[in-house]
Amino acid sequence: MNPTAPNHSASGQVTFLGAGPGDPGLLTLRAVEALASADVLIADPQVLDVVRVHARAQVDTPLQASTDEASIPADVPALRDTANLVMAAARAGKRVVRAVSGDPGLDGYVAEEMLACAAEGIVFEVVPGIAAAVGVPAYAGVPLRDAEGTDVRFVDARTADARCWAEVGASDATAVVSTSLDAVAAAAGELVSAGRKPDTPLTVTVAGTTTRQRTWTATLGSVAQVLKAAKVLPSPDGGQPVIAVVGERSAAAQRDRLSWFESKPLFGWRVLVPRTKEQAASLSDQLVSYGAVSHEVPTIAVEPPRTPQQMERAVKGLVTGRYEWIAFTSVNAVKAVREKFEEYGLDARAFAGIKVAAVGEQTAKALVAFGVKPDLVPSGEQSAAGLLEDWPPYDPVFDPIDRVFLPRADIATETLVAGLIELGWEVDDVTAYRTVRASPPPAETREAIKGGGFDAVLFTSSSTVRNLVGIAGKPHNVTVIACIGPATAKTAEEHGLRVDVMSPEPSVHKLAEALADFGAARRDAAIEAGDPVTRPSERRPGSRRRARS
Repeated sequence: MNPTAPNHSASGQVTFLGAGPGDPGLLTLRAVEALASADVLIADPQVLDVVRVHARAQVDTPLQASTDEASIPADVPALRDTANLVMAAARAGKRVVRAVSGDPGLDGYVAEEMLACAAEGIVFEVVPGIAAAVGVPAYAGVPLRDAEGTDVRFVDARTADARCWAEVGASDATAVVSTSLDAVAAAAGELVSAGRKPDTPLTVTVAGTTTRQRTWTATLGSVAQVLKAAKVLPSPDGGQPVIAVVGERSAAAQRDRLSWFESKPLFGWRVLVPRTKEQAASLSDQLVSYGAVSHEVPTIAVEPPRTPQQMERAVKGLVTGRYEWIAFTSVNAVKAVREKFEEYGLDARAFAGIKVAAVGEQTAKALVAFGVKPDLVPSGEQSAAGLLEDWPPYDPVFDPIDRVFLPRADIATETLVAGLIELGWEVDDVTAYRTVRASPPPAETREAIKGGGFDAVLFTSSSTVRNLVGIAGKPHNVTVIACIGPATAKTAEEHGLRVDVMSPEPSVHKLAEALADFGAARRDAAIEAGDPVTRPSERRPGSRRRARS
């Protein structure tokens, strides 16, 4: 064995990972795999939130590097603090993920860290990411090439020298310039001085691939005036990075047709979802698909029943064959029964021979996760009424048992019980859990609710209206109020709220669709009137001053 060869087994390994330009959905599958197995996560501040959600709860995320220069071998050049952190963790045998914005191959500092790993024989790999210079124009609706195969030049304005500007200015290539908001005009001036015509079109995109993205179309000669007229500059945020795309063939003039991201119906809207986190998950995903930022605020907390004996008797009856059916009307009901099963050492096999009904898709998914495939899910409306539409009447010839176990909340309505009795069934209506008002959200959230910081609120029941107002206050009058049905709308109006959107049917997903339709119509009306497209929250006093926060 060569004593001078690096001992790979004694060291950890490093994954240099590109986190993309900002949209969490642009992480690659390989990146997610690497993050899931990391012992140490060292990330650029701007992408820490993007990557941390895929890491283990126990992952170490040091924010500051060791300054112990004595720990660095004499033959390794002095490194930045971040590099020192990477090296120290790898020497300790850790699996290190070094996450950077965009792609690591375009980050000169990361190349320095790779060389340091190589010098010590530390095993490393590179997981490419989507570079901002490529991803941001795609989200801005600005193709970089046309059918004639235009050349594309990438320029970093911070390091570009006179020769670089001269070469790009003398060509007709599409130029993708990475710069800052307050330096865009200077970069445009460099290109004009180097030979580009002042009327050459360009687009400027800030916060690309995020719901804060904003794009302006101008020319090299007019960009300073356009940004000033848009009240973007001067600004204390002028140092934020932007991507400018310059060129006659960069399709800047076609953005009205190609701007797929910023034209989403709820683009940039902050939407409040006052439900429990488990209930809000699929709804939030749907809102994100419309371009919104979903903010979940629990309005109820779930607690065990005050007297558990009724639930205990029902579960024992389930095992001894007392019931023909068990009907679940919520995810919380599934959770309550599952917890009681685990308390008794039971599992999904206890449902053998019993027919299982679920009120909707989310409840059915919770059952499947428990190992139970429901026999009945409403084919139409996902509600108690929809469940009754498909529920078979009791038939003494085919049904050996006439009893239904119905584990529910303490405040559940009697619609399902009454309907099952009409169909000939006996019902054990059991309180499986209690719903109580949740604790107030953080002060910042309460202030945003009352001060108009949210663009819309989705109310999915009368109790969510009462509880939200009770724990956080009444939403500001600029906030769009969307309600799932007439009863919920009536409760909202009783609390002094103006109802703007009503779901065509009692479904949370139809409610989200209705809000998206409202947002699309609002956007179309602004464009037709020649007005800028704004969010509802931007109508409140002082909102434009804070819009970029």
